Amino acid sequence: MKDLVNSIELGVSQRKGERVTRPKVWLKNEFVRVGLAEYLCTYVMMVFGLGSVAQVVTGQGEFGQYISINLGFALGVTMGVHVGGKVSGAHMNAAVSITMCTFGRLAWKMLPVYIFAQLLGSFLAAGTIYAVYYEAIHDYCGGNLTVTGDRATAGIFATYPAPYLSLPAGFFDQVFGTAMLLMCLMALSDQKNKPAAAGSEPVAVGLLVLLIGISLGSNSGYAINPNRDIAPRVFTAIAGWGADVFRSGNGWWWVPLVAPPIGGILGAGMYRALVELHHPPVYEQGEGLLEELKELKEETDHKNNCENACV
Repeated sequence: MKDLVNSIELGVSQRKGERVTRPKVWLKNEFVRVGLAEYLCTYVMMVFGLGSVAQVVTGQGEFGQYISINLGFALGVTMGVHVGGKVSGAHMNAAVSITMCTFGRLAWKMLPVYIFAQLLGSFLAAGTIYAVYYEAIHDYCGGNLTVTGDRATAGIFATYPAPYLSLPAGFFDQVFGTAMLLMCLMALSDQKNKPAAAGSEPVAVGLLVLLIGISLGSNSGYAINPNRDIAPRVFTAIAGWGADVFRSGNGWWWVPLVAPPIGGILGAGMYRALVELHHPPVYEQGEGLLEELKELKEETDHKNNCENACV
């Protein structure tokens, strides 16, 4: 209520011509504002997501299970959308940004800003979680940082394929998972269909990520995001896990980097081709609504006439 009163007083003083003091730091550059927001929302999402993995792995099942990781990333995405949604759109995913540019919903000149911000947010989030869980990680693995084996810990930060998964199958897994992500994101934002209710967008996107995790996550950890995977992977290579993070899984590292943008464009393109392009023009929708209102009025008039006749 206090904030509301202050905003009203601010508006009144502006109308009266009084001098209003603004904060000394006032970022007007769009690239800077968008970049900072995208960095912060990506950082928030990754801290909660990677933190949930670290807790499950180092806790050896005492502090959560696979569903905890799904919930951690889903709620992390929800919080990330709250942090940067109105400024940058809170993509937090290079596949989303590339897809938005492809379909004209984001200027190509903004793409480097988004990708750099996402990489920075993911890298620093990996460093943060390593610092927070440093002692837990080293206690769990005995100080031997490995990518594979019973006490492997590299999977806390980046995704790795299941032992049975081939590279072609893993590539398809990532293409399909990201296609479903972008197809549903397009639907949630389609104002001519059934979009997420105003204000519920963060929860809707979080639930979508949760759904993908519990249905398509077991093959390779559902990266469905190039920056979510490559930045923490580079961090682990620097922090002590070494070059094995790039050799493991038959050189798996490039799959989460290349497949998600392809899947994103395919998924969004499918929604656009099968649904969005076939919406009736606005005037036709208006005519349909007008007809419904006329029918409702006729029913109401008929009911009133009947009630009057009975009286």
